[in-house]
Amino acid sequence: MADVILSGFADEGPVSKRAEEQFTMMRALGLSYYTIRFIDLGNGIKNVMQLTKAEIKKLQKLHKEYGMSVSSLGSPLGKVKLLDVDDGTENRYVPLKKYLDTEVKRAIELAHAFDTKLIRGFSYYHPAGSDPWDHLDQASDQLGEIVALCEKEGLIYGSEVESDLIGGDGETLIAMHKKINSPNTCIIMDVGNMEYKGHSPESVFAQYLKTKPGLGWIHIKGFNAPANRAMLNRAAKRGLTRFIPVDQGDAGHEMVMRDFKSMVPKLDRQFKKLGVPGVFVDLEPHVKGGGQFGGFSGVDGFGVALRSLCNLMDYLGYTYHLSDYDDLTNP
Repeated sequence: MADVILSGFADEGPVSKRAEEQFTMMRALGLSYYTIRFIDLGNGIKNVMQLTKAEIKKLQKLHKEYGMSVSSLGSPLGKVKLLDVDDGTENRYVPLKKYLDTEVKRAIELAHAFDTKLIRGFSYYHPAGSDPWDHLDQASDQLGEIVALCEKEGLIYGSEVESDLIGGDGETLIAMHKKINSPNTCIIMDVGNMEYKGHSPESVFAQYLKTKPGLGWIHIKGFNAPANRAMLNRAAKRGLTRFIPVDQGDAGHEMVMRDFKSMVPKLDRQFKKLGVPGVFVDLEPHVKGGGQFGGFSGVDGFGVALRSLCNLMDYLGYTYHLSDYDDLTNP
């Protein structure tokens, strides 16, 4: 049984999002991999896509100082409109050629700079109110061009399941994955995103099963369905959202993670052939709030979310590693 590698969106921890504070939190929790999304390197909070050359150099230096590695580039690629139509949303539209030459190229450069093979992305917004299946062919073609550029550079594009996108469920995502037909793209399952869209744990599991032929890695956030009134009321009193640690409330994660465990050895071999260190399970907890382009858990909430994930993984018999004394004495 191969180990999974625990990672997380470290920007969900410290309010400041200062790089040093993100890394201090991660190392204190025993984690050495993180997904980079928002970060402050002394010039204010920026999305990773907006970092300057000087900031990239500084970040590379901090990675060495703190013993941190980037699991994936938490890019917003694919969170743009597929069509240039006014659909009442504030989502951007960027013509494909311009998008490939600017933002996609930039994400590829950053992935190389931070020595990661994985780019987290999305699958385009269809016009609000329209049927995503009506746009699946065009979205697949355009994502295919992004994937082709990643493949040329030895990188992997992961499409995260998220509501309001064409890839908003397992069925659409696997259909696009099959159309693109490349070893350099995969599906990122996020149970919390599916439960947020109204799927029951059983429905989430059914959608997860559809994604298995293209599944790459897992994002972890729990979600409290309306049926859990006691937990919902308790969270509301604290002014929190309905995102919760994964060992509380709804059991969608238990079913998904129990099955995912059987996939880890094969995925581990596939990823290592492509230069990825292993199979990632990536915390994106949102336990104090979350929205379209990010989330917040606080340092305390991130710790709670990690312990919750470890509780679940221990229960399911996963093997994973957190830093211990041996790591300090045998660097």
